[in-house]
Formats: sequence, C-alpha cells, structure tokens
Amino acid sequence: MTADVAIRLYSGPLSMFGAKAEIAFAEKGIPFELVMVPFTMARLYEPKHPEVVRINPKRQVPVMIHGDLEIADSTQIFEYLEDLKPEPPLWPHSIETRARARQIEMLSDEVYFPHIVKLFGLQDAPADPVTIAAREGAAAFYDRLEAAIGDKAYLAGDFSYADIAFYMAQIFGERMGAPIGADCPRLLAWRDRMGGRPAVRKVAGAMGRYLVGEGRRLPAFLAALT
Repeated sequence: MTADVAIRLYSGPLSMFGAKAEIAFAEKGIPFELVMVPFTMARLYEPKHPEVVRINPKRQVPVMIHGDLEIADSTQIFEYLEDLKPEPPLWPHSIETRARARQIEMLSDEVYFPHIVKLFGLQDAPADPVTIAAREGAAAFYDRLEAAIGDKAYLAGDFSYADIAFYMAQIFGERMGAPIGADCPRLLAWRDRMGGRPAVRKVAGAMGRYLVGEGRRLPAFLAALT
C-alpha cells in the first residue's frame, strides 16, 4: 500500500467512533476523503449506506477504504494510521506507557461508553434505577481517570489516541446527563486542553453545529468550539 493512494472515510454527523477517526487523520496530517452517510434524528442511519453494510458486519460507521484495504473499526483505524505515518506518534513510544494508553482507549469505548448508552432517552428520568446506575458507573470512571492523569497534560502523558477516544465519549456523557463534576478538576483542565487542539476543535465543533441545527442544546465546553 502506497501513501499516495486516496483514503476514504465513511462517518456520520453524530458518530462518536467516526469522529475519533476524523480527529486521528487530522492530527496525523493524513489527507482523506470524508463521506458523511445519510442521517436523521428520526430514522438515524436508516437506510444504511450500502458501502457501510458491505464492509462492516455491524453495519456501523466508521468504515475506511485505502486501495483494496477495508477497515471497519475506529481502534483498528488508529493502528493502521500509526503504521502508515508514524510521525507524529499518537501512541507513546514507551512500551509501558503505550500499554496504558491502549488500555484507556479500550476502557473508554468498552467500559465507560456503555454506561452512557444506557442513558439515551432517560435524561428526564433521574430516579430511574438504570439512570442512577449508569451515572454512578460514569462517575467511577471519571474518578479513575482523575487519579490516573495526576500532573500529566494528557491521560497517558503525551497526547495519544486515548485522549481522542475519551474526549469524544465524554461529549456524549455530558449531553446524556453524566457530566464530569467539579470533584475532577484535573480532568476538566484536560478537557480544556483538548478543546484547544485544532483537530479536536474542527471535528467536535462540526458535531456541535449539527446539534445546534437540530435544535439541541450544547454543553458550554462544546458550544465554545462551534
């Protein structure tokens, strides 16, 4: 595979996982063609885009095509981009630190975000046991990262894919009623640093503008990026 072959990325205006890939491309400075698949608040991604259905058994974005290579997972896209263009590195060089960054990225997707998914449609039901349990799970995750970040600028030290993953996930956490609280000041400061990165501002800002266009209210930190 040669670097001069065009890359196409299929994403969606409210796809957390697609946004992860978009930020990674921008941070790496890798040119790509962005295809936003059809999406509406009423029907979501139905009917599914035929290329997404063909490539991804889960029928979800993101889907990346580079020549004859097809990838249908945001973390695998991260790994591919790192091999394709090692500089600037978005996984830490240290074996131990890289393992920690990979763990945070995985936990963000597989442990934290499922709590947030349970809150979809329950913003007006704070006493629902599902709501309570999901918010408690999210809060425990915030506490874990607050302790882990310490005095570091980013979650695993240097800026990495771990930061991209959790930043996009916590946008949905904030919108669904599980915000990062004042008891996590280091995590809130980290979020401000993330919002100052041009790639993050571009992608998250576009998501914010889409939500505004749909009449949705934005968290203050996201509104500042639009």
